[in-house]
Amino acid sequence: MAAADQIAANINLGVFSKATELKRRIWFALGALVIYRMGTFITLPGIDPIAMADVIKTQSRGVLGLFDVFAGGALSRMSIFALNIMPYISAAIIIQLFASVSPALEQMKKEGVSGRIKMNQYTRYLTVLITALQAVGIASGLEGATASNGLPVVMMPGMFFKFTTIITLVGGTMFLVWLGEQISERGIGQGISLLIFAGIVAGLPGGIVNLLELGRTGAISPIIIALLLVGSIAVIGGIVFVEQAQRRILVQYPKRQQGNKVYGGESSHLPLKLNTSGVIPPIFASSLLLLPLTIAGFQGGTPGAETGGFLNTMGALLGRGQPLYLFFYSILITFFAFFYTAVVFNPTDTAENLRKYGGFIPGIRPGKNTADYLDYVLTRLTVLGAIYLIVVCLIPEFLITRLSVPFYFGGTSLMIVVNVTLNTVQQVQAHLLAHQYEGLLKKSRLRGNK
Repeated sequence: MAAADQIAANINLGVFSKATELKRRIWFALGALVIYRMGTFITLPGIDPIAMADVIKTQSRGVLGLFDVFAGGALSRMSIFALNIMPYISAAIIIQLFASVSPALEQMKKEGVSGRIKMNQYTRYLTVLITALQAVGIASGLEGATASNGLPVVMMPGMFFKFTTIITLVGGTMFLVWLGEQISERGIGQGISLLIFAGIVAGLPGGIVNLLELGRTGAISPIIIALLLVGSIAVIGGIVFVEQAQRRILVQYPKRQQGNKVYGGESSHLPLKLNTSGVIPPIFASSLLLLPLTIAGFQGGTPGAETGGFLNTMGALLGRGQPLYLFFYSILITFFAFFYTAVVFNPTDTAENLRKYGGFIPGIRPGKNTADYLDYVLTRLTVLGAIYLIVVCLIPEFLITRLSVPFYFGGTSLMIVVNVTLNTVQQVQAHLLAHQYEGLLKKSRLRGNK
């Protein structure tokens, strides 16, 4: 914490004004997010936006409402970005799962930059396939969807509408994939996460207005509204605390002598985060739950209606707040917490690197014993992290089903917003710190020349 406070103290407006590269990256990221938000208001050809908004309104408490929050309202407007970035996330999940069981993909991951490029290409191909399948279902569902007043959502149904819808939705999702990659490369922050962050934040003002309107009409008492606001602040504080929490493992380096000089002998720490997987598990879990149910809400109106058949029955069983939905959501969050932790941190490789550079954990033999110890500690941390994620992510389900509170005040949304904000701020601090070091090096060179 002292180091973090020192870094924060060193960051000032003077340093920021001189960091032209950082300012260029920030402006690029903001410009890309503006383009993304503009695209969420461009409706698909042949769609009646008023009828579409009415259909989504009837599903606002279901899975489609959750999807619309992540899409920043693009689904309720059935815009060209209606599917948002979720197909890409689903494709990334599938590729990562295959990489853990396929020797060829596992070897590809170890090939460095070239291997990552190949896997990213496979992920894009799979994203096109998943988006096309979802677009086919959406196009078919939209043709049969009607508003509460009987007006059809699609003004001119037919093969031409289906074709244009599929092409537009696939193109919109792939454009967002490209845009996210450009933000990561030329902007600041992680592009895909920032797009989801922008969608959630864009709906926050409307969520606040809806909450205050519920209080004005008497649907929710002012005391409950005050408790919700205080609870939101408490949840944000808890998320920040857990996300910054670390288990520091002491690592000792032995002394070694080279000529007349003695090197080593110092100790350091191997930091293991309490929630190593970050915000990935809830996003992955939501994406997988949304994948088969995106179309269910368009089939015959309200999920569970007899005219909807199998899709509506499935939508009713896996509806927001339903026991089966909560069960699968918790299971998927736990699975992806362990899975993604295993992807980003390999105890065997870490133990081998420590042994290679002469480091060791006091009281633990190098090699396999160190790997087993790290795996033991990481497993316990991941269990606590998974419990934390489940508790935070189930808060909105209780609020929505019991108190009819807008989803934006739920733990999942707050966790995504807080995590992305923390990661982006850390990147800004890293750029500013690098700029300070660069300035110090230039001054030292000038003094050396004198």
